[in-house]
Amino acid sequence: MAPEKPFHVAVCGGGIGGLCLVIGLLRQKVSCTIYEAAPAFAEIGAGVSFGPNAVRAMEMIHPLIAKGFENCVTMNGWPEKKETWFDFRVGKAGSRDGQEVLIDTHVADVKSGKLGQTSVHRAHYLDELVKLVPHGVAKFGKRLKDITEEGDKLVLLFEDGTREEADAVIGCDGIKSRTRHILLEADHPAASAVFSGKYAYRGLIPMDKAVDALGDELARNSQIYMGYRGHVLTFPIDKGKTMNVVAFRTKLDGEWEDPMWVRPSTTEEMFADFVGWGDKVRKILGLMENPDVWALFDHPPAPVFYKGRICLLGDAAHATTPHQGAGAGQAIEDALVLSVLLGQVNSPANLEDALKAYDAVRRPRSQRVVTTSREASHLYELENASIGFDLEKARRQLEVRCKWIWDEDLSTQVKMAQDAMAKRPAGKL
Repeated sequence: MAPEKPFHVAVCGGGIGGLCLVIGLLRQKVSCTIYEAAPAFAEIGAGVSFGPNAVRAMEMIHPLIAKGFENCVTMNGWPEKKETWFDFRVGKAGSRDGQEVLIDTHVADVKSGKLGQTSVHRAHYLDELVKLVPHGVAKFGKRLKDITEEGDKLVLLFEDGTREEADAVIGCDGIKSRTRHILLEADHPAASAVFSGKYAYRGLIPMDKAVDALGDELARNSQIYMGYRGHVLTFPIDKGKTMNVVAFRTKLDGEWEDPMWVRPSTTEEMFADFVGWGDKVRKILGLMENPDVWALFDHPPAPVFYKGRICLLGDAAHATTPHQGAGAGQAIEDALVLSVLLGQVNSPANLEDALKAYDAVRRPRSQRVVTTSREASHLYELENASIGFDLEKARRQLEVRCKWIWDEDLSTQVKMAQDAMAKRPAGKL
Protein backbone atom coordinates (compact mmCIF):
# COMPACT_ATOMS: atom_id res chain seq x y z
CA MET A 1 0.00 0.00 0.00
CA ALA A 2 1.40 3.42 -0.97
CA PRO A 3 2.42 5.77 1.86
CA GLU A 4 -0.20 8.39 2.70
CA LYS A 5 1.41 10.61 5.34
CA PRO A 6 2.27 14.18 4.24
CA PHE A 7 5.94 13.94 5.19
CA HIS A 8 9.07 11.98 4.31
CA VAL A 9 11.57 10.32 6.68
CA ALA A 10 15.23 9.69 5.89
CA VAL A 11 16.75 6.69 7.65
CA CYS A 12 20.56 6.69 7.70
CA GLY A 13 21.91 3.18 8.10
CA GLY A 14 20.75 -0.20 6.81
CA GLY A 15 21.51 -2.52 9.70
CA ILE A 16 18.97 -4.47 11.72
CA GLY A 17 17.57 -1.39 13.48
CA GLY A 18 17.29 0.73 10.34
CA LEU A 19 15.62 -2.01 8.34
CA CYS A 20 13.12 -2.82 11.10
CA LEU A 21 12.27 0.89 11.35
CA VAL A 22 11.71 1.22 7.60
CA ILE A 23 9.51 -1.88 7.54
CA GLY A 24 7.52 -0.44 10.43
CA LEU A 25 7.23 2.99 8.83
CA LEU A 26 5.96 1.55 5.56
CA ARG A 27 3.38 -0.47 7.46
CA GLN A 28 2.29 2.81 9.11
CA LYS A 29 2.01 4.41 5.64
CA VAL A 30 4.98 6.72 6.24
CA SER A 31 7.07 7.61 3.19
CA CYS A 32 10.75 6.88 3.81
CA THR A 33 14.11 6.24 2.20
CA ILE A 34 16.98 4.29 3.72
CA TYR A 35 20.48 5.56 2.97
CA GLU A 36 23.25 2.97 3.40
CA ALA A 37 26.94 3.88 3.23
CA ALA A 38 27.99 0.48 1.90
CA PRO A 39 27.38 -0.65 -1.70
CA ALA A 40 24.86 -3.23 -0.42
CA PHE A 41 23.18 -4.27 2.79
CA ALA A 42 25.69 -6.16 4.94
CA GLU A 43 26.36 -7.07 8.58
CA ILE A 44 29.67 -7.85 10.24
CA GLY A 45 30.01 -10.57 12.85
CA ALA A 46 28.43 -13.99 13.00
CA GLY A 47 25.89 -14.79 15.69
CA VAL A 48 23.51 -12.27 17.24
CA SER A 49 21.09 -13.14 20.03
CA PHE A 50 17.60 -11.88 20.77
CA GLY A 51 15.71 -12.03 24.04
CA PRO A 52 11.97 -12.72 24.23
CA ASN A 53 11.27 -8.98 24.40
CA ALA A 54 12.97 -8.49 21.03
CA VAL A 55 11.00 -11.30 19.42
CA ARG A 56 7.73 -9.78 20.66
CA ALA A 57 8.82 -6.41 19.26
CA MET A 58 9.44 -7.99 15.86
CA GLU A 59 5.92 -9.37 15.82
CA MET A 60 4.44 -6.01 16.78
CA ILE A 61 6.33 -4.09 14.07
CA HIS A 62 5.33 -6.56 11.37
CA PRO A 63 4.55 -10.29 11.63
CA LEU A 64 6.78 -10.96 8.63
CA ILE A 65 9.81 -9.70 10.60
CA ALA A 66 9.08 -12.37 13.20
CA LYS A 67 8.56 -14.90 10.41
CA GLY A 68 11.96 -14.02 8.97
CA PHE A 69 13.48 -14.55 12.40
CA GLU A 70 11.81 -17.96 12.64
CA ASN A 71 13.24 -18.88 9.24
CA CYS A 72 16.84 -18.52 10.42
CA VAL A 73 16.76 -18.85 14.22
CA THR A 74 18.84 -21.46 16.04
CA MET A 75 18.04 -22.54 19.56
CA ASN A 76 19.64 -24.93 22.02
CA GLY A 77 19.96 -28.44 20.63
CA TRP A 78 18.55 -30.40 23.54
CA PRO A 79 14.77 -30.23 24.20
CA GLU A 80 15.38 -30.11 27.95
CA LYS A 81 17.49 -26.96 27.40
CA LYS A 82 14.85 -25.20 25.32
CA GLU A 83 14.19 -22.52 27.98
CA THR A 84 17.84 -22.08 28.99
CA TRP A 85 19.50 -18.77 28.17
CA PHE A 86 22.96 -19.90 29.29
CA ASP A 87 24.37 -22.54 31.59
CA PHE A 88 27.07 -20.90 33.71
CA ARG A 89 30.00 -22.95 34.97
CA VAL A 90 33.54 -22.30 36.19
CA GLY A 91 36.10 -22.20 33.39
CA LYS A 92 39.13 -21.27 35.50
CA ALA A 93 39.82 -22.33 39.08
CA GLY A 94 40.90 -19.70 41.58
CA SER A 95 40.61 -18.32 45.08
CA ARG A 96 40.29 -14.91 46.67
CA ASP A 97 39.50 -13.65 50.17
CA GLY A 98 39.19 -17.19 51.46
CA GLN A 99 36.74 -18.24 48.74
CA GLU A 100 37.64 -20.88 46.17
CA VAL A 101 36.08 -21.79 42.84
CA LEU A 102 36.77 -25.18 41.32
CA ILE A 103 37.02 -25.96 37.62
CA ASP A 104 33.81 -27.20 35.94
CA THR A 105 31.58 -26.30 38.92
CA HIS A 106 28.07 -25.64 37.61
CA VAL A 107 26.91 -22.22 38.79
CA ALA A 108 23.48 -21.55 37.27
CA ASP A 109 21.02 -22.62 34.60
CA VAL A 110 19.53 -19.25 33.67
CA LYS A 111 16.08 -19.45 32.07
CA SER A 112 14.78 -16.71 29.79
CA GLY A 113 11.37 -18.19 29.02
CA LYS A 114 10.03 -20.55 26.41
CA LEU A 115 12.48 -19.37 23.72
CA GLY A 116 15.64 -19.78 25.77
CA GLN A 117 18.82 -18.81 23.90
CA THR A 118 17.88 -17.73 20.39
CA SER A 119 20.46 -16.69 17.83
CA VAL A 120 20.67 -15.95 14.15
CA HIS A 121 23.53 -15.46 11.75
CA ARG A 122 23.53 -11.67 11.24
CA ALA A 123 23.81 -11.85 7.46
CA HIS A 124 21.04 -14.43 7.15
CA TYR A 125 18.64 -12.40 9.31
CA LEU A 126 19.49 -9.25 7.38
CA ASP A 127 18.59 -11.07 4.18
CA GLU A 128 15.17 -11.86 5.64
CA LEU A 129 14.61 -8.19 6.50
CA VAL A 130 15.76 -6.99 3.09
CA LYS A 131 13.04 -9.12 1.47
CA LEU A 132 10.47 -6.90 3.20
CA VAL A 133 11.84 -3.62 1.83
CA PRO A 134 10.31 -2.67 -1.55
CA HIS A 135 12.57 -1.90 -4.48
CA GLY A 136 13.52 1.76 -4.64
CA VAL A 137 13.32 2.45 -0.91
CA ALA A 138 17.08 1.97 -0.38
CA LYS A 139 19.95 4.03 -1.78
CA PHE A 140 23.52 2.76 -1.44
CA GLY A 141 26.94 4.40 -1.28
CA LYS A 142 25.40 7.20 0.81
CA ARG A 143 27.70 8.01 3.72
CA LEU A 144 26.30 10.95 5.67
CA LYS A 145 28.47 14.06 5.91
CA ASP A 146 26.16 16.71 7.32
CA ILE A 147 22.55 17.77 7.85
CA THR A 148 21.38 21.33 7.25
CA GLU A 149 18.03 23.11 7.17
CA GLU A 150 16.59 24.84 4.14
CA GLY A 151 13.19 26.33 4.78
CA ASP A 152 11.02 23.66 6.35
CA LYS A 153 13.13 20.79 5.02
CA LEU A 154 16.19 18.98 6.34
CA VAL A 155 18.92 18.51 3.74
CA LEU A 156 21.22 15.49 3.98
CA LEU A 157 24.66 16.02 2.46
CA PHE A 158 26.58 12.85 1.56
CA GLU A 159 30.27 12.19 1.09
CA ASP A 160 29.71 11.46 -2.62
CA GLY A 161 28.58 15.06 -3.12
CA THR A 162 24.87 14.31 -3.48
CA ARG A 163 22.07 15.76 -1.37
CA GLU A 164 18.59 14.63 -0.39
CA GLU A 165 15.68 16.28 1.40
CA ALA A 166 13.47 14.95 4.18
CA ASP A 167 11.14 16.16 6.91
CA ALA A 168 12.86 14.07 9.59
CA VAL A 169 16.17 12.20 9.80
CA ILE A 170 16.65 9.05 11.88
CA GLY A 171 20.27 8.08 12.48
CA CYS A 172 20.64 4.29 12.53
CA ASP A 173 24.28 4.52 11.55
CA GLY A 174 25.85 2.47 14.29
CA ILE A 175 28.34 2.93 17.10
CA LYS A 176 30.48 5.37 15.06
CA SER A 177 27.38 7.34 14.11
CA ARG A 178 27.85 10.53 12.14
CA THR A 179 24.28 11.50 12.99
CA ARG A 180 25.14 11.33 16.72
CA HIS A 181 28.06 13.71 16.17
CA ILE A 182 25.80 16.12 14.30
CA LEU A 183 23.04 15.95 16.91
CA LEU A 184 25.22 16.24 20.03
CA GLU A 185 28.11 18.10 18.30
CA ALA A 186 31.47 16.38 18.00
CA ASP A 187 33.04 17.85 21.15
CA HIS A 188 30.23 16.68 23.46
CA PRO A 189 31.55 14.15 26.02
CA ALA A 190 28.90 11.63 24.95
CA ALA A 191 29.37 12.09 21.20
CA SER A 192 31.77 9.17 20.74
CA ALA A 193 31.93 5.65 22.12
CA VAL A 194 34.43 4.80 24.87
CA PHE A 195 36.41 1.64 25.52
CA SER A 196 34.67 -0.56 28.08
CA GLY A 197 37.85 -2.15 29.41
CA LYS A 198 36.98 -5.50 27.80
CA TYR A 199 37.91 -7.13 24.53
CA ALA A 200 36.89 -10.43 22.95
CA TYR A 201 38.15 -13.08 20.58
CA ARG A 202 35.46 -14.26 18.17
CA GLY A 203 35.42 -17.27 15.94
CA LEU A 204 33.46 -20.28 14.72
CA ILE A 205 33.83 -24.04 15.16
CA PRO A 206 32.13 -26.70 12.99
CA MET A 207 29.66 -28.42 15.29
CA ASP A 208 30.96 -31.93 14.63
CA LYS A 209 34.40 -30.88 15.86
CA ALA A 210 32.88 -29.16 18.90
CA VAL A 211 30.92 -32.29 19.80
CA ASP A 212 34.02 -34.46 19.49
CA ALA A 213 35.97 -32.15 21.80
CA LEU A 214 33.34 -31.22 24.41
CA GLY A 215 30.57 -33.78 24.22
CA ASP A 216 27.06 -33.29 22.93
CA GLU A 217 25.57 -31.30 25.83
CA LEU A 218 28.23 -28.61 26.07
CA ALA A 219 28.58 -28.23 22.31
CA ARG A 220 24.93 -28.07 21.28
CA ASN A 221 23.61 -25.88 24.12
CA SER A 222 24.62 -22.36 25.17
CA GLN A 223 27.38 -22.14 27.79
CA ILE A 224 29.30 -19.47 29.68
CA TYR A 225 32.60 -20.43 31.31
CA MET A 226 33.40 -18.01 34.15
CA GLY A 227 36.84 -17.01 35.38
CA TYR A 228 38.60 -14.13 37.06
CA ARG A 229 38.86 -11.23 34.59
CA GLY A 230 37.61 -13.34 31.68
CA HIS A 231 34.75 -15.48 30.43
CA VAL A 232 34.00 -17.59 27.37
CA LEU A 233 30.59 -18.09 25.85
CA THR A 234 29.45 -20.54 23.19
CA PHE A 235 26.14 -21.11 21.45
CA PRO A 236 24.93 -22.88 18.31
CA ILE A 237 24.16 -20.99 15.09
CA ASP A 238 23.34 -21.99 11.49
CA LYS A 239 20.61 -24.41 12.60
CA GLY A 240 23.09 -26.20 14.83
CA LYS A 241 25.79 -26.71 12.20
CA THR A 242 28.24 -24.30 13.82
CA MET A 243 29.32 -23.24 17.32
CA ASN A 244 29.78 -19.49 17.79
CA VAL A 245 32.52 -18.59 20.30
CA VAL A 246 33.25 -15.31 22.08
CA ALA A 247 36.12 -15.30 24.57
CA PHE A 248 36.31 -12.15 26.73
CA ARG A 249 39.20 -10.68 28.65
CA THR A 250 39.75 -7.60 30.80
CA LYS A 251 42.41 -5.12 29.68
CA LEU A 252 44.01 -4.19 32.95
CA ASP A 253 45.12 -0.68 31.98
CA GLY A 254 41.62 0.12 30.65
CA GLU A 255 43.02 1.59 27.43
CA TRP A 256 42.67 0.58 23.77
CA GLU A 257 45.46 2.24 21.81
CA ASP A 258 45.02 0.44 18.48
CA PRO A 259 43.07 2.58 15.98
CA MET A 260 41.49 -0.63 14.71
CA TRP A 261 38.66 -1.96 16.88
CA VAL A 262 38.70 -5.32 15.08
CA ARG A 263 41.80 -7.14 13.90
CA PRO A 264 42.83 -10.70 13.05
CA SER A 265 44.12 -12.87 15.87
CA THR A 266 45.82 -16.25 16.23
CA THR A 267 45.43 -19.38 18.30
CA GLU A 268 48.78 -18.63 19.93
CA GLU A 269 47.63 -15.18 21.03
CA MET A 270 44.46 -16.62 22.55
CA PHE A 271 46.32 -19.39 24.38
CA ALA A 272 48.72 -16.84 25.84
CA ASP A 273 45.76 -14.77 27.05
CA PHE A 274 44.01 -17.76 28.66
CA VAL A 275 46.91 -19.38 30.51
CA GLY A 276 45.63 -21.41 33.47
CA TRP A 277 42.12 -21.89 32.14
CA GLY A 278 40.54 -25.34 32.14
CA ASP A 279 40.73 -28.04 29.52
CA LYS A 280 37.32 -27.26 27.99
CA VAL A 281 38.15 -23.62 27.37
CA ARG A 282 41.54 -24.52 25.93
CA LYS A 283 39.93 -27.02 23.57
CA ILE A 284 37.45 -24.38 22.41
CA LEU A 285 40.19 -21.84 21.74
CA GLY A 286 42.23 -24.42 19.85
CA LEU A 287 39.36 -25.19 17.47
CA MET A 288 38.29 -21.62 16.66
CA GLU A 289 38.65 -20.88 12.96
CA ASN A 290 39.91 -17.51 11.71
CA PRO A 291 39.61 -15.73 15.06
CA ASP A 292 39.41 -11.96 15.32
CA VAL A 293 39.88 -9.80 18.40
CA TRP A 294 37.27 -7.09 18.99
CA ALA A 295 37.64 -4.11 21.31
CA LEU A 296 34.34 -3.59 23.13
CA PHE A 297 33.15 -0.01 23.16
CA ASP A 298 29.89 1.53 24.38
CA HIS A 299 28.30 4.96 24.55
CA PRO A 300 28.28 7.31 27.50
CA PRO A 301 24.67 8.32 28.17
CA ALA A 302 23.51 11.02 25.78
CA PRO A 303 21.34 13.74 27.36
CA VAL A 304 18.87 13.42 24.48
CA PHE A 305 18.21 11.10 21.54
CA TYR A 306 16.69 13.87 19.40
CA LYS A 307 17.11 17.51 18.49
CA GLY A 308 14.53 19.20 16.32
CA ARG A 309 13.60 16.64 13.67
CA ILE A 310 16.83 14.61 13.93
CA CYS A 311 16.75 11.46 16.03
CA LEU A 312 18.96 8.48 16.96
CA LEU A 313 18.07 4.78 17.02
CA GLY A 314 19.88 1.57 17.95
CA ASP A 315 23.66 1.61 18.34
CA ALA A 316 23.75 5.23 17.21
CA ALA A 317 21.73 6.09 20.31
CA HIS A 318 22.89 3.56 22.92
CA ALA A 319 25.67 1.25 21.75
CA THR A 320 26.25 -1.36 24.43
CA THR A 321 28.62 -4.17 25.24
CA PRO A 322 27.21 -7.63 24.40
CA HIS A 323 27.12 -9.14 27.88
CA GLN A 324 23.32 -9.35 28.12
CA GLY A 325 22.65 -10.20 24.49
CA ALA A 326 20.32 -7.21 24.44
CA GLY A 327 21.80 -4.61 22.08
CA ALA A 328 20.07 -5.65 18.86
CA GLY A 329 16.84 -6.20 20.76
CA GLN A 330 16.90 -2.62 22.02
CA ALA A 331 17.23 -1.39 18.43
CA ILE A 332 14.13 -3.38 17.53
CA GLU A 333 12.23 -1.96 20.52
CA ASP A 334 13.31 1.51 19.32
CA ALA A 335 11.97 0.73 15.85
CA LEU A 336 8.65 -0.43 17.28
CA VAL A 337 8.03 2.66 19.37
CA LEU A 338 9.26 5.16 16.79
CA SER A 339 7.37 3.64 13.86
CA VAL A 340 4.10 3.64 15.83
CA LEU A 341 4.58 7.25 16.94
CA LEU A 342 5.46 8.50 13.47
CA GLY A 343 2.49 6.59 12.12
CA GLN A 344 0.24 8.76 14.28
CA VAL A 345 1.68 12.04 13.03
CA ASN A 346 -0.49 13.76 10.45
CA SER A 347 1.50 16.93 9.83
CA PRO A 348 5.21 17.73 9.55
CA ALA A 349 4.63 20.30 12.27
CA ASN A 350 4.05 17.48 14.77
CA LEU A 351 7.10 15.36 13.97
CA GLU A 352 9.10 16.76 16.86
CA ASP A 353 6.33 15.75 19.28
CA ALA A 354 6.80 12.13 18.20
CA LEU A 355 10.58 12.29 18.57
CA LYS A 356 10.28 13.89 22.00
CA ALA A 357 7.92 11.13 23.18
CA TYR A 358 10.23 8.46 21.78
CA ASP A 359 13.14 10.00 23.67
CA ALA A 360 11.20 10.16 26.93
CA VAL A 361 10.27 6.46 26.83
CA ARG A 362 13.20 4.80 25.09
CA ARG A 363 16.21 6.64 26.49
CA PRO A 364 15.96 5.56 30.16
CA ARG A 365 15.42 1.87 29.36
CA SER A 366 18.04 1.58 26.63
CA GLN A 367 20.67 3.45 28.64
CA ARG A 368 19.99 1.18 31.61
CA VAL A 369 20.81 -1.76 29.31
CA VAL A 370 24.21 -0.17 28.59
CA THR A 371 24.97 0.28 32.29
CA THR A 372 23.80 -3.16 33.39
CA SER A 373 25.67 -4.83 30.54
CA ARG A 374 28.95 -3.55 31.95
CA GLU A 375 27.84 -4.77 35.38
CA ALA A 376 27.08 -8.20 33.92
CA SER A 377 30.64 -8.58 32.69
CA HIS A 378 31.95 -7.95 36.20
CA LEU A 379 29.64 -10.66 37.53
CA TYR A 380 30.65 -13.21 34.88
CA GLU A 381 34.32 -12.45 35.48
CA LEU A 382 34.14 -12.65 39.29
CA GLU A 383 35.07 -8.97 39.62
CA ASN A 384 31.93 -7.85 41.46
CA ALA A 385 33.15 -6.50 44.80
CA SER A 386 30.05 -7.54 46.75
CA ILE A 387 29.99 -11.09 45.34
CA GLY A 388 33.64 -11.96 44.76
CA PHE A 389 34.08 -15.70 44.31
CA ASP A 390 30.84 -16.56 46.19
CA LEU A 391 29.14 -18.74 43.56
CA GLU A 392 25.87 -18.99 45.49
CA LYS A 393 25.53 -15.22 45.49
CA ALA A 394 26.47 -15.21 41.82
CA ARG A 395 23.80 -17.81 41.06
CA ARG A 396 21.08 -15.76 42.77
CA GLN A 397 21.98 -12.69 40.75
CA LEU A 398 22.37 -14.53 37.46
CA GLU A 399 18.94 -16.11 37.68
CA VAL A 400 17.05 -12.81 37.94
CA ARG A 401 19.19 -9.96 36.67
CA CYS A 402 17.92 -9.91 33.05
CA LYS A 403 14.23 -10.43 33.76
CA TRP A 404 13.49 -6.70 33.60
CA ILE A 405 14.76 -6.77 30.01
CA TRP A 406 13.04 -9.98 28.92
CA ASP A 407 9.68 -9.44 30.67
CA GLU A 408 9.00 -5.92 29.42
CA ASP A 409 5.35 -5.21 28.55
CA LEU A 410 5.86 -3.65 25.12
CA SER A 411 2.20 -2.71 24.68
CA THR A 412 2.46 -0.62 27.85
CA GLN A 413 5.71 0.93 26.62
CA VAL A 414 4.08 1.92 23.33
CA LYS A 415 1.05 3.31 25.20
CA MET A 416 3.33 5.41 27.43
CA ALA A 417 4.96 6.87 24.33
CA GLN A 418 1.58 7.59 22.75
CA ASP A 419 0.42 9.30 25.94
CA ALA A 420 3.61 11.37 26.04
CA MET A 421 3.09 12.47 22.45
CA ALA A 422 -0.51 13.40 23.18
CA LYS A 423 0.72 15.23 26.31
CA ARG A 424 -1.76 13.43 28.54
CA PRO A 425 -1.12 11.59 31.81
CA ALA A 426 -0.12 7.98 31.20
CA GLY A 427 -3.10 5.63 31.11
CA LYS A 428 -5.69 8.32 30.36
CA LEU A 429 -7.87 8.10 27.27
